Amino acid sequence: MKILGINASPRGNESKTLQLVKAVIKGAESEGAEVELIDLYKLQIEYCTGCGACYATGECPQIDDFEELFDRVRNSDGIVFGAPNYINSVPAPMKAFFDRLSDAIHCQMLTGKFGCSVSTAGGGKADVVVEYMNSVLTNLGVTVVGGLGVAVGMYPSALDQAAGPAEELGKKLVKSIRGEIKYPDQDEMHRQTTEYFCQLVRSDKERFAHDYDWYVRKGLIK
Repeated sequence: MKILGINASPRGNESKTLQLVKAVIKGAESEGAEVELIDLYKLQIEYCTGCGACYATGECPQIDDFEELFDRVRNSDGIVFGAPNYINSVPAPMKAFFDRLSDAIHCQMLTGKFGCSVSTAGGGKADVVVEYMNSVLTNLGVTVVGGLGVAVGMYPSALDQAAGPAEELGKKLVKSIRGEIKYPDQDEMHRQTTEYFCQLVRSDKERFAHDYDWYVRKGLIK
């Protein structure tokens, strides 16, 4: 079982968000998972140009680190997103990564995977950032097991106090992957989302040629 942590903080080893992500994957590792941690700021992720090539061919014309990163995501069983609060959202590299996932959303490529998100904030609204990142996971077909937001500026001891809950979140992630925790409401939501995208790509097979072929190969369009 593989858990992939993606941290989007420019502060390197000084990042408080990194500490929170590490606590989550520590909990996952204690449950027997293999873990990997990626610093998004060490990668080059270009901005999406909205060209639509991914829908038609399954390939992006941008030459950067996106494909390698997404391959790691696809080869994982669980995903942990971590980002500090940048004006109630994520830093630019994380947003750039998210924007490049349109085809993955159309094809629900991460269906069957599980994930969670963590965020730190100097003031407040870390929970808003967690909710946003978890919504991205949901859009990709991922089943969300929870999240954790911590206000580290106002409460200096908050990060230490969050270590335990973060580790528990990592353990919950692994238990969910093993099937020990069920999410029937999300299962139904994912089913409906897949049905919606099947109808979308069927309605414009030329524009969404790759996506149409994807669902045909999956046996969902006949």
